[in-house]
Amino acid sequence: MHGTHLDHSAAHAGVPLSVVGLGVRSGAGVTFFVNESREVMNVRQASQYLGISPDTLYRYITEGEIPAFKLGNRWKLRKTILDRWMERKMSQAHARRR
Repeated sequence: MHGTHLDHSAAHAGVPLSVVGLGVRSGAGVTFFVNESREVMNVRQASQYLGISPDTLYRYITEGEIPAFKLGNRWKLRKTILDRWMERKMSQAHARRR
């Protein structure tokens, strides 16, 4: 991917190498941001994308509010599904204001 990199030293800091994002150097090292073009996200990436806490996202998943699936024992979420969910939420909020 153009413009993205993975700092392999991040693995030594407890960041899994499967995390791919835009790295920005700061005084303490590299900060990773979600690459929003990713189609399948883990809970941490999806919660950042939605702007909610991982705990809130887990609650939405377990209550069936947001569709998700498990690969092994990890929840995964599709970006297109999240985008449709956000569109529905915005439409519902707009309809209530009328």
